[in-house]
Amino acid sequence: MSAQIRSLYASMPDRLARARKLFGRPLALSEKILVAHAHDFESQQWERGKAILKLRVDRVALQDVTGQMAIFQFMMSGRKRVAVPSTIHCDHLIRAESGAAEDLNRAVSESAEVYNFIRSAARKYGLGFWRPGSGIIHQVVLENYATPGTLMIAADSHTPNAGGLGMLAIGVGGADCGEAMAGLPWEVLHPKLIGVHLTGKLSGWTAPKDVITYLCTLLTVKGGTNKIVEYFGPGAQSISATGKATICNMGAELGATTSIFPFDARMAAYLRATDRADLAALAEEFREHLVADPETADNPATFYDELVEINLDTLEPHVVGPHSPDRGRAIGKLGGEVRENAWPAQITNALIGSCTNSSYEDMRRAAHVAMQGLKAGLRAKAKFLITPGSERIYQTIKRDGLIDTFEKIGGTVLANACGPCIGQWKRTDVGPNQKNTIVSSFNRNFPGRNDGSQETLSFITSPDVVTALAFAGTLDFNPLTDTLTAPNGERVRFTAPEGEELPRQGFARGAEGYEEPATDPDSVKIEIPQNSERLQVLGPFVAWDGKDFIDLPILVKTKGKTTTDHISPAGPWLRFRGHLDKISDNMFLGATNAFTGETGKGVNPLTGATSQPFAKIARELKAAGVQWIVIGDENYGEGSSREHAAMSPRYLGGAAVIVRSFARIHETNLKKQGVLPLTFIDPADYDKFEQNDRVSITGLYTLEPGKPVTVQIKKADGRLVTIQARHSMTREQIAWFRAGSALNAGQVIDPRTGAPAKMEEVHLEPGDTKAKPGRKDV
Repeated sequence: MSAQIRSLYASMPDRLARARKLFGRPLALSEKILVAHAHDFESQQWERGKAILKLRVDRVALQDVTGQMAIFQFMMSGRKRVAVPSTIHCDHLIRAESGAAEDLNRAVSESAEVYNFIRSAARKYGLGFWRPGSGIIHQVVLENYATPGTLMIAADSHTPNAGGLGMLAIGVGGADCGEAMAGLPWEVLHPKLIGVHLTGKLSGWTAPKDVITYLCTLLTVKGGTNKIVEYFGPGAQSISATGKATICNMGAELGATTSIFPFDARMAAYLRATDRADLAALAEEFREHLVADPETADNPATFYDELVEINLDTLEPHVVGPHSPDRGRAIGKLGGEVRENAWPAQITNALIGSCTNSSYEDMRRAAHVAMQGLKAGLRAKAKFLITPGSERIYQTIKRDGLIDTFEKIGGTVLANACGPCIGQWKRTDVGPNQKNTIVSSFNRNFPGRNDGSQETLSFITSPDVVTALAFAGTLDFNPLTDTLTAPNGERVRFTAPEGEELPRQGFARGAEGYEEPATDPDSVKIEIPQNSERLQVLGPFVAWDGKDFIDLPILVKTKGKTTTDHISPAGPWLRFRGHLDKISDNMFLGATNAFTGETGKGVNPLTGATSQPFAKIARELKAAGVQWIVIGDENYGEGSSREHAAMSPRYLGGAAVIVRSFARIHETNLKKQGVLPLTFIDPADYDKFEQNDRVSITGLYTLEPGKPVTVQIKKADGRLVTIQARHSMTREQIAWFRAGSALNAGQVIDPRTGAPAKMEEVHLEPGDTKAKPGRKDV
C-alpha cells in the first residue's frame, strides 16, 4: 500500500501546479485531493455546485448491511476481482441486548447465512473481510486504512470519520461502491467549500464533540448539503487525530459531502501508534501537498464559499436533541429547556462509544469522570452502556483498567458494533410507547433511531458529559457547576475530565478478526442458501418505456422530517437488507402522512381503503400495473446512506419523487435506481397536492440537463394545475433513468453465462443455475 500512496503523492506536484494555473489561484486542501484524483484532468470541468466530477478512488469500504446490496450489484458487473482495495466489516447486525459475549454469539448464529455470503464473496472477489466483533467500520478504517490525501468512498454515511487523518472519505450508496469496485470512475457534484477557522484550544469539559454539535446547531442538518467542510487554523492543531475524526464523523449530520482536517503532527503520531510509521514518514515528506496552500489562511473568504469562526477557548459543552442533531444549546441552558418543554428529565439510559466517540482518548476521559464518582461512593443512576469501537480499543482499555472502572459504577460493555446507535437495541426497561429520555455520545437522534420507539427522547453530547449525567440520572444537572450527594452526605463536584489521546503502553495487540481474500478465488463458491429469506440475488429493473408519466396516484405525501430511517427503517428490518423483496415491506413505515397525520399508513387510491401500510398499497398498485409518485418536504432523505430507501420504492413501482429539497446521498441513490428525482421550483407548490390528485410528468423524452420539467396535477373535480420542477441530472444520469438504472445503462457480463448481455436481458433469482434471458422485473 505504501508504494501506491507514494505514487499518488509523487504525482501531486505536477497535477496541483496545473490546477493552480487553471484556477488562477492557490488551492484549498479539499481541492488538492479532488484534483489529484480527477479521472481525466484535461477534460474535467471545475465549477463548484454545478460541475459533475469524475474521480478515481483509492479505496472502498462496505459494512455488512449496505454491503450486501453493493456486492450483489458488483456481481452483476461480471468482474472477477475488485479493481481497487476494498474491505467489508461485520458491525451492523449485532443486536445489543445482554452484553458483548452473548450478543456476539447470538448475531453469529442468527445471521450465519449473511456472514457466510459476504465472507465467501470477499474471498472470491478480493475484499478484505473483518469478522463480527472486530469493530465498527469507521473505527477500523481509521486504525488501519485512513491515509492523508487519499480518497475513499464507503456505503455508510459516517465514512467522513476518516477525515480525522486527512483522508477525503465520502459516504455513498452501494451502487456507487459496486461501480468503483468494478473499476468505473466515481461521480459527484463538485462540492462547495465551507471553511471552519478554529482558534484557541479545547480545555476543561469542552471536547471535540462540542465543535461539531455547536456547528450542527449553527448550520442545521441541511447546511452542509453538497459541500465539504474543511477545518483549518491553529485550533485544528490542538485537537487529537481521533478528536478530529469525531468532528468529521458527525459532519454527516450537516448533510455535508465530507469533512476534513489538514495533515499535522497529531495525525503522524496516530499513524505511528497504529503500526503505520511508513505512511507517517511519507506524509511528512509530502506534507505541503496534504495541507491547504498558505494563502488560504491569509484570505480565507477568497477560497471558501462560506466561512465559520469558532474560538475553542470560549466554546462551551453542548447538548443536542431531542429528535434532531441540530437542536442544540450550551449545557447550562439544557435544564431550563427541559422544564419549559416538559421533557422527561429522568435519564433511563446513558450510552458512550460508537463509531463517533470510542477512541482511547474518549474512553480515558469518560473513565476519569467515572473514577471520581466511584471514589465518592456513587453509582450510575441511569443504565450505563459502553460500546467500544474496535477490538483494538476494547483490549487496550481492558488492559488499562478502564473496563473495570466502568463496570464498578454499574456499566455494561456491549459488543464492538453499532448496536444502539443504529437501532440494534433490544430494550426491556421501558414499554414500546413509553416516553423516556436517553443521552449518548452517538451521532443521530431522530425519533426511533436508537430503539425503534418514537417516544424515546434522545440527546447527544460528549462521552465525559454523558458519564457525569449517568451519575446524576437527570438532564437537570450541569457537571460544570452542580454537585451530587455522596452516600456519606458530602457534596461532590466533578473536576474536568482528563485523558491521554494515545495509550502510554501502545495499543494492545491480538486477534483482531481480519481475513485476507482467497489466493485461489476460482475455487470459492458464493454461499446463498436455496429459498433464503435474507438473501436475494438482484435482477435488473425494467427500462423506461419511452412514455410520459400520466395520471399517477400519490402513494404518500410526507410531512416534515423524512429521513432514510423513515423511508426504510432499521432495527429488526436489518436482517432483510440482502433481500430486496422482504425489506420492501418496511417502506415508508416511519413517514408521516401529510394527508391523514398517520405514520406509515395511507389510503389505497384503487380501493379507497384507509389506514393501509404504504408497502401493501404499493404492492397492490404494482400488481395492477400502476406506477406511483412520492411528494416530499425539505431535505428529503437525510440521514443514513441506505440505498434501500431508493431501491424499495423503485422495486414496488415508484416512478418519481418530487420534493422541496433532497439530501445528497439519497438523491444520488434515486438516480442510480432509475427513479426520477425532482425539486419544486416554487417550494410552495408542495401545498398544491391533495389526497385524490393524479399527477402527470411530461416531456420526459426531451429531458435535458438544466431544463425544467412540467408537472400537471389533475384534481378530483377535473381541474388541472400545472407547475414546474427542476432536476439535477447530467446527460449520463438521464441515460440511467431511460435504461432503468445506472447498472442497466451499459453492457455487462452475465455472471451465470460469462457472455456479454444487456442488463435488461438478465434476470437472476436465488437458486438460479443460469440466467433467464428476456425476463424483466419492476
